[in-house]
Amino acid sequence: MTHPSGPEPRPGRTDPLLSAIMSERRQLTNLAYRLLGSLADAEDVVQETYARWYAMSPQQQEAIGSPGAWLTTVASRICLDLLGSARARRERYVGEWIPEPLPDRTEWISGRPGAGIVDPADRVTLDESVTMAFLVVLEAMTPAERVAFILHDVFRYSFPEVAEIVGRSPAACRQLASSARRRLRAPQPDSGTTTARHADVVRAFKQAWEANDIDALIGLLAPDATATGDGGGLVTAALHPVEGAEQVARFFADRPGAAPGMTLVERTVNGQPGLVAERDGVTVSVMAFDVTGDRIHHIWAVLNPEKLRAWATGPRTP
Repeated sequence: MTHPSGPEPRPGRTDPLLSAIMSERRQLTNLAYRLLGSLADAEDVVQETYARWYAMSPQQQEAIGSPGAWLTTVASRICLDLLGSARARRERYVGEWIPEPLPDRTEWISGRPGAGIVDPADRVTLDESVTMAFLVVLEAMTPAERVAFILHDVFRYSFPEVAEIVGRSPAACRQLASSARRRLRAPQPDSGTTTARHADVVRAFKQAWEANDIDALIGLLAPDATATGDGGGLVTAALHPVEGAEQVARFFADRPGAAPGMTLVERTVNGQPGLVAERDGVTVSVMAFDVTGDRIHHIWAVLNPEKLRAWATGPRTP
């Protein structure tokens, strides 16, 4: 079992590189989460990366000119291998697979037993590259496209650097990133009032759902709206996306938001306004919304409890 706070240097010796090495932890977690769409998997990748560093002799470590670059290369290659095998795992997954949702950094709670609240510096920076809509599009990319795109367009590595990491030529990596960009057809959120408008729409959806007002729900949904649930076969969820404003509205109306013991809470989900459903104080669903203008185009509801460990709820302050 991995240590929740990260790997330790070998007992009995002082590691002059420890500070520089551990300062890369947040960067590696940010990178691995964007590549894999799973915080749990990202943490495992970071642990494995550090394990490989500490498996080397001090002489081997000191011979590495840029430990940060070495760690990034190793973590990226581990992620590339995992992405290559993910398709087979997804074929065995029950229902739809949605990336693991992240709470706001001020609300992060570790899912590891007894770990308590963690330092936000050990987790993921929330920005437009971790919105649920963005991550879902990343899932449609090939592993090589995703790695080349994230390294170059998000983390600003040069194509020669990307080529060194993924084992292809710079020209091939440039083409991979270009192909990945073409998949990103959805416009990116505007700055300024967009978040406030997004929050208003999500709040109106919450109120309409609690009131079981189908007409109000339909009015908030784009005609071609879709709702996707991820129960992972562990809890009940629709096995296929629900499509169309009326169908989505009726789907939610059949699952009352004001059911006994159920509470809907407005929370930040992957950096954007979303909703969390709690039953008797336990998080049972996290919902992310794709809002354009004043209409909801997509709702992603994660119900798989294995993806909700970061949402463990403790006593609330008044």
